[in-house]
Amino acid sequence: MSVVTAKTTRKGRGTELFLLILALFAVLMAWVLVHVGVNGGAGASHILPNNFALVSGAAAVVVLVLHFGVRFLAPWADPLILPIAVLLNGLGLVMIHRIDFALVARGGKAELTGQMLLTAVGAVLMLATLALLRDHRKLRRYTYLSLIAGMILLLLPMVPGIGVTINGANLWIRVAGFSFQPAELAKIFLAVFFAGYLVAQRDNLSLAGKKFLGLQLPRLRHILPLMIGWLACMGFLAMEKDFGMALLFFGLFVAMLYVATERVSWLAIGGLLTAGGIWVIVQLASHVRARFNVWLHAMDPALYDAQGGSFQIVNGWFGMASGGLFGTGWGRGYPTLVYASNSDFIISSFGEELGLTGLLVILCLYLLFVARAFNAGLHLNDGFGKLLATGLGFVIALQVFVVVGGVTRVIPLTGLALPFLALGGSSLLTNWMIAGLLLRMSDAARRPFTPSSTPLSSISTGQLPSELREDDTADSAARATEPGTSDDDDQNTQLTEVVRL
Repeated sequence: MSVVTAKTTRKGRGTELFLLILALFAVLMAWVLVHVGVNGGAGASHILPNNFALVSGAAAVVVLVLHFGVRFLAPWADPLILPIAVLLNGLGLVMIHRIDFALVARGGKAELTGQMLLTAVGAVLMLATLALLRDHRKLRRYTYLSLIAGMILLLLPMVPGIGVTINGANLWIRVAGFSFQPAELAKIFLAVFFAGYLVAQRDNLSLAGKKFLGLQLPRLRHILPLMIGWLACMGFLAMEKDFGMALLFFGLFVAMLYVATERVSWLAIGGLLTAGGIWVIVQLASHVRARFNVWLHAMDPALYDAQGGSFQIVNGWFGMASGGLFGTGWGRGYPTLVYASNSDFIISSFGEELGLTGLLVILCLYLLFVARAFNAGLHLNDGFGKLLATGLGFVIALQVFVVVGGVTRVIPLTGLALPFLALGGSSLLTNWMIAGLLLRMSDAARRPFTPSSTPLSSISTGQLPSELREDDTADSAARATEPGTSDDDDQNTQLTEVVRL
């Protein structure tokens, strides 16, 4: 016998606010520990920094603005994504501030103020993404425009006048005094293109075509547009000598192909192409060959002392090793002995002062962030959203693996930035936009299903898209006076059909 019962579904905004308070508390305590550690531990004259109240209040206002922005724009969004992003970004700011003490003592420039401004801009971009993109499925209309936009972004560093060459790589542009790495933003556009194209050609790619040595090969006309777009992007990145971003885009391409077609053969093909591509690049590009030499022979004394040698990666290892299991403590290590300790090697700075335990906590935060992205993809009803959420989650996961793997010598070192943590505006702004996209898609995934047989009079406006709610203001006000129809967050009870046999 079938019985229809009501199931309470929670939005999770209360949980999100609680986790945001915990994240803010953790960041502020880390700041206090840095202040005490740098100024002599127990002998410090003031436990709290001079501007502690002002900065804490400003940070609390920013966190509350983010929370109420999500509460209003995406009320059913995943309650974990925003607190994790805030915690990672906050810990990165604290470590950059800690390293600033040594940089200023050497006559250098403090980086904290600029990174805090970029954090504020990133938070605004996240809210703007939620406000402007009310339905993620609209992005599918711009599949090929996304490819064109991504390719233009990848070409910008080679445009005379705005392109900037740093350490032999053409990765940045400089406009009106501001530097930006366009490839970071291009990964969002390429994820949209891959998702849009693959969801349209999924059946052709997975079922049509012949088999060769047990591998299912697609027909040329189905795979050709995808291959042209991907190869063009790889060619641009090769000319710009951006090995890390090329690896990131290739991983995104293979992963989304596998998710779309569910064919293991794509993983095998991707592995073969990776091996062949790396061999060709190593033979042709001297800077990539040098990175491989550093990776394979890092402890060679001659290579350690050579220009562009292995000194930075070896110093990073010794720094992490000195941290041990629990670290030296905030402000009590020597992370600035490592080159780029606040950017490319910031993970070794955390390893020295927080130890292996702190590193595992940070990696678990990334793992949880990626898992929530995959969870949103699993629960979305449209194929485009499933692929896009999975692709964006995979981009974060692969970028963390490439950076941490490079510092720990699992793979050759690249020049990517650790998401949310490392110094660098391009990566930070892009990752906040990715967080906004994931919040939007998780809002659609967690929104309760309304059966078509439900009477209109019993539908809560909380289940409707915001654009429909705007047209129904008067009716919403009337229903708000009725018992059980309040919009008051977590107490809101949505009816969901559950059939019990």
